[in-house]
Amino acid sequence: YKILICFYTFCVHGDGLTVLQAPDFVSFQKGDWPVSGEKIPDLVALTMGFSVQEDLSWPGLQAGPLFQRPRANVLVVVRGVDGLTLPQSVASYPLENPVPFTLDSVAETVHSLFAEDTPVVLQLAPSEERLYMLGKANAVFEDLPVTLQQIRARLSQDGSVLTSLPLNSLSRNAEADLLFLSEVQVLHDITALLQRHRHLAKDHSPDLYSLELSGLEELSRVYGQDSPQYRDATAILASVLKKFGEDVYSLYGNNAVVEVVTVKTFEAPLTRKSRSILESKQISNPGSPYNLAYKYNFHYAVVFNIVLWLMIALALAVIAIAYNLWNMDPGYDSIIYRMTNQKIRLE
Repeated sequence: YKILICFYTFCVHGDGLTVLQAPDFVSFQKGDWPVSGEKIPDLVALTMGFSVQEDLSWPGLQAGPLFQRPRANVLVVVRGVDGLTLPQSVASYPLENPVPFTLDSVAETVHSLFAEDTPVVLQLAPSEERLYMLGKANAVFEDLPVTLQQIRARLSQDGSVLTSLPLNSLSRNAEADLLFLSEVQVLHDITALLQRHRHLAKDHSPDLYSLELSGLEELSRVYGQDSPQYRDATAILASVLKKFGEDVYSLYGNNAVVEVVTVKTFEAPLTRKSRSILESKQISNPGSPYNLAYKYNFHYAVVFNIVLWLMIALALAVIAIAYNLWNMDPGYDSIIYRMTNQKIRLE
C-alpha cells in the first residue's frame, strides 16, 4: 500500500532538493546527483540566468537559452523533515552537507541589475520573525503578518486556513501547533496578495522569494516524529506546498521556478557578519605576512581584454593617420593649398 502511494507521488526521505515547478527552458535533469547545501544560492542564481563566481559542476541543471529567464524563483526551506511526500515534481535530488545558507547574494544581484524596475525580493522566516523586503515588495506585502503575534491574530480573522484545513489531531491552543499553522497561513496570504497584485508577474524584472518554515521541527521536538500531530502536519504541509507551487506558477504565467529544500537539521547555526559604517578599508591583505595585494577576481580577464584591444586599435589608428599625413602631397591632396595656390599669368 505504501509503495502504491509513492508511485503516484514523490516520497522525499531525509535531506533533499525538490523542484516542484519549472518552465521548459530551465532544464533540470532527473537523476540522483547530490547537491551541496552551500551551492543552493548558486543554483538559484543560475536558474534565474545570472552568472556565479565559481562554475557549478553539477549535471542536474543544463544551460538554457541566453535570452530567456524565469520571471520568479521561489525557494521554500522546510526544517525538521525526516520524510515528506510531495506531489509529482520536475526533479528531485539528495542534499549533502546541509549547512545554513541565504539568498542574500542573489537578492543583491537582482537589485543591482534591475534597480530601476524595482523587482520583488522577499525573504521571510516566521518562526524567527526575520523579514527582508526590497523593491515593490515593500508596497505589496506591507500588510503581510510578520511577527508570531500578528500571524496568530490573523488565524482568527476572515479567510483563515483554520476553516479549510483538516486539523485532526492538531490543536488551536498548543504553541507548537499554532507555529505550524501560522506558517501555513503565511503561504496562503502570500498567494492571496500576489493574486491581488497580478501586475507584478507582467514586468520585465525577475522576482525572488525565500521562505523558511520550522513548524515541523518544533512539532517533532514537542510530540516526536511518531506522533499523530507530526503525521497530520506533514500531510497538511505536503498538500499546501503543492497548491502553493501551482498557484505561484500559474500567477507568473507558467514562467516561475518553485523549489523545496527539506532538511532535518542544519549542521551549524547561521551567523551573519556585520560591518560598521565607520570601519576603514584595509588596503593590504591581512592574511598575508608579506603585505601582498589581493588576487584578481574573475572580472580581471574581461577588463584586461577590453583595455588591451582598445589600446591596440588606437595605436593602429595613430600609425595609419601618421603614415597618410607623412605621404600627403599638399598641392593635390589638400583642399586648403589647392584653393590658395594661384597660377601666374604670362602675357
